[in-house]
Amino acid sequence: MHVAILTFDGFNEIDSFVAAAIINRLRPLGWMAHITSPAVRVTSMNGVEIAAQRPIEFAAEADAVIIGSGIKTREVAEDAALLARIRLDPTRQLIGAQCSGTLLLARLGLIGSLPACTDLISKPWVQAAGVDVIDAPFVAHGNVATAGGCLASPYLAAWIMARGAGWEAAASALHYVAPVGEKQRFVESARAVVAPFLEPVPA
Repeated sequence: MHVAILTFDGFNEIDSFVAAAIINRLRPLGWMAHITSPAVRVTSMNGVEIAAQRPIEFAAEADAVIIGSGIKTREVAEDAALLARIRLDPTRQLIGAQCSGTLLLARLGLIGSLPACTDLISKPWVQAAGVDVIDAPFVAHGNVATAGGCLASPYLAAWIMARGAGWEAAASALHYVAPVGEKQRFVESARAVVAPFLEPVPA
C-alpha cells in the first residue's frame, strides 16, 4: 500500500511528517508513505527544507493520498497548471485532506456539497469555495475524508490504515506513537473519531 503525502512549499510539518511517520509503522505489511511534492525540494512554513520522495504525479498511482496544509495553500489553489498535475480517483483511492488541504480537495471537485472539516483559519476560505464546513475533527464520505486541526493527523492516518489493513493494524501503529501512560486512551480516542466512518465498524 503506497500513500502519497502531498506536501507543497510552505507546508505544515505536523500534517506531512506525523501522518507519514504513523503510516510507515506498517512497513512490515508492505505499506510506505511518500512525501510527494511538485518540486524537487520544498520548504516548510518554519523554514525546514526537504527533498521530495516522489513527484506530484505520483498521486495518480498511489493507493491513498493525504493532502496536507500550509501557508501557501491558497496560492496552490489558484495555480491551474499545478492543480492539473494532481490526478485523483476516489473510486479506487482513499483520499484525505487536512486543514487548508480541504480547499484543494474542493478545487479538485472532490467534495461538492458534502460536509467537510478544516481548521479555524482556513474555514472562511473553504466556505468561500462552496464547502459546508462542520465543527468536527474528522469526517469521511466513502473514500474521501477531511480533518481539521494540526493534531488531527493521527485521525487521517488511522482511517487510511484501518480501511486498508484493518483496525488491529491501525491501533498497533497508533499505540506505538502514543504518549506513555496514555497509550490505551489515545488509541480509543482515535477509534471513537474514525469508527463511524469505517465499514464494518471495528470491534
